[in-house]
Amino acid sequence: MMRVLVVEDSLSMRSFVRSALESEPQLEEVEVVEAGSGFDALRLLPRGPYDLVITDINMPDINGLELLQFMRKNERHRATPVLLISTQKSEKDMERGFKLGATGYLAKPFSPEALCQEVVKQLEAAKVDQGKDGG
Repeated sequence: MMRVLVVEDSLSMRSFVRSALESEPQLEEVEVVEAGSGFDALRLLPRGPYDLVITDINMPDINGLELLQFMRKNERHRATPVLLISTQKSEKDMERGFKLGATGYLAKPFSPEALCQEVVKQLEAAKVDQGKDGG
């Protein structure tokens, strides 16, 4: 079973993401774990591994970009795909996220279909990468 960590300070957005992922037939073998903050994510990451982390950029304590930086500097989480979600829609914001190592970017608001399509793409790419590494 694949595991997805959803890091979002908004309870309603976490519920939206969970509901979308759990209702997608292509993702029926996916367990969704929720973190309500960047600190919460740092507490949950060692309980992984996670096949994908979906994180909001704008959070009050540790924001999504800081979480991404932490993951890329940590040997255990360096290769974990990270999908950024944000209300920030400018090219500059997307470039910033990709330069830090994000594997995807989805601007809010997004539909459940757009989210699921991106998550399926990210998980399939992760499977291909794991195959290359022999894992």
